[in-house]
Amino acid sequence: MEPPRKFNPHPFAYHQELDVRIDNLTNEGAGVARVDGWVVFVPFTLAGELVKCRVFRNHKNYSEADLIEVLEPAPNRVAPQCKLFGQCGGCQYQHLAYAEQLQSKQRQVAELLKHMAKIEHPVREVIPSPVEYGYRSKITPHFHRPKSGGIGAIGFLRARTRNAMVDVEHCPIAMPELNAQLAAVRERARANSDTFKNGATLLMRAAQNGVLTRSDEIAIEDVDGIRFEFQAGDFFQNNPFILPKFVRHAIDEAKATGAKHLVDAYCGSGLFAISAARDFDQVIGVEISESAVKKAAHNAELNALTNCRFIAADAQHVFKDVLHAGADTVVLIDPPRAGCSPEFLQQLFAFGPKGVVYVSCNPATQMRDLVLFTEAGYQLGTVQPFDLFPQTKHLECVMTLGR
Repeated sequence: MEPPRKFNPHPFAYHQELDVRIDNLTNEGAGVARVDGWVVFVPFTLAGELVKCRVFRNHKNYSEADLIEVLEPAPNRVAPQCKLFGQCGGCQYQHLAYAEQLQSKQRQVAELLKHMAKIEHPVREVIPSPVEYGYRSKITPHFHRPKSGGIGAIGFLRARTRNAMVDVEHCPIAMPELNAQLAAVRERARANSDTFKNGATLLMRAAQNGVLTRSDEIAIEDVDGIRFEFQAGDFFQNNPFILPKFVRHAIDEAKATGAKHLVDAYCGSGLFAISAARDFDQVIGVEISESAVKKAAHNAELNALTNCRFIAADAQHVFKDVLHAGADTVVLIDPPRAGCSPEFLQQLFAFGPKGVVYVSCNPATQMRDLVLFTEAGYQLGTVQPFDLFPQTKHLECVMTLGR
């Protein structure tokens, strides 16, 4: 086969086959092998395995290869439950026994602490999800622009590609309620293909009030006895089975600081703030989005909470309307995957809270921010990962920081 026009032929030819031994896994879930010291990444492999692979790209200091065959499987290899595993980019670990997935994620956090934050610190064992498959309450199948009057694949991004799609008729990590209606949702999209001038993303969310498919529908969830209402298309944690324990841990860590007040920055629809209200004298949720603030206030009212206040803050003045002293306050932050902005952290450090509980779905940006916390005089306490996303490389990590 002719190599792509920009293929770099060093050190391996295009589609050259190699037999390699996998040393370990990256934080992205790919196997790491070495050929005369040269690193080769092979996805869907496990540490210790001997595999046959095919090189498809050479970079400046490493190569990427596709897995052809596992010649010597690792003892912790298991059969994936999804027939599309290895093709669909949604899961990375279905071939790895669940106990080993948890250990891998614990090592991932410890290595990021060591290499990015330059801190050697105990990382607690990962809290497992009570449900290993069928846990996701929200999926968003998508498709490209219809061609020749019809829609092609409806599903998720193909592994190791930027925009190729895999057609997904059933997703084993999605809740059974979603899979029960997935065929109808796909058929409805195909039947109305003439209404899509471009590609589109379909929404499916399983909530207490059924499966919702419109982003403006109101979803209802109960988290440890607290009722939340939010638009189906809004962000809300997608593993309801582990959510109560996850939220309770963050609140207990905040409470352990001894602070009387809690500020929930990036509060969204109020998940942490409202769940913590009974443990603090006053709780303030801060959001840049005015619509999110209205939803959070509505949820506080639903639960008859009178000590919650929600503020739509300007990005440059996040703590301006927080009237109590930082010394009596713990701040809980749950930023997006990009982590905290430097502007936000400057304001946080100037406010000077007694403690900070940092919740993150991306430990890499969390460790980057940890360096700045350390420089500002905060000390790292507990580091507790949670596996909200079994079978995938993703996890949530809760760090507690104090002065």
